[in-house]
Amino acid sequence: MSLDLSAVGHQTEPFGFDYDWKTTVLYALGVGARREELDYLYEARGPWVLPSFAVVPAYPALAPLVERARADMTKVVHGAQTIRLHRPIPPSGHLTTVGRIDGIYDLKRLSQVVFSTRTELAGELLFETEWTLVVRDTGGFGGPRPPKTTAPRIPSDTAPLFERTEKTSPEQALLYRLSGDLNPLHADPEFARAVGFEQGPILHGLCTFGFVTRAVIAGACDGDPRRLKALGVQFKKPVWPGESLRTVGYAVDSLIALETFAEDRPEAVVGGAWAEVLPAGALP
Repeated sequence: MSLDLSAVGHQTEPFGFDYDWKTTVLYALGVGARREELDYLYEARGPWVLPSFAVVPAYPALAPLVERARADMTKVVHGAQTIRLHRPIPPSGHLTTVGRIDGIYDLKRLSQVVFSTRTELAGELLFETEWTLVVRDTGGFGGPRPPKTTAPRIPSDTAPLFERTEKTSPEQALLYRLSGDLNPLHADPEFARAVGFEQGPILHGLCTFGFVTRAVIAGACDGDPRRLKALGVQFKKPVWPGESLRTVGYAVDSLIALETFAEDRPEAVVGGAWAEVLPAGALP
């Protein structure tokens, strides 16, 4: 099935999302939060909400956008993800999200579809997300190439600002999927083998995204999630539950360049990544 190029510019109706502290705590556990990070896990401390939680209220808008673009989900790979925070996310509330198809691009054999969402709380913009999906066997339609990315390059002659390694659990994907992504690729061994993953179910890219978020907060924000204003990554390789994730960050101009490795594999599983962090003392 070919993609529907006329879908570019299509915008969804508003989707409501009600949540409470249990929703945000479940998400934090799903992306690896430990008991030492009690501020994210205990309601008596708020709790704080990880900035990467922004992807969860956007899930309801994603399915109708994929359907409108006529993208076959069996051929879709999550290519990149960006979040941009305008205010800290509260531990409970009613959010409203609108999604949009921003572009459909030709990659010769593949296609790239870019969606964006805007989420509001009580009429004020809370956060925005951008989702880049790669669709196999749909390219060659003569469409435009995607815009060039502007992620900072990893410097070759500079010591890292931080390096953080954490081990995912064998059950990590089974826990993360309870936050809304129920794709059987992350739970069913037979399904995973049928689509080419002989090692079994893979970890959600957005679960890895949450691990990267936590690494940036610990390594570049002195543990304060309010200082993380934006984060963008490209998903390069699959991760399997139980693997360790090592995230390395470098200060590059006003941004932090990032890459993440799984176990001892030499190629990054997350690359082309960057974070925008407020300087210490910038918060009131």
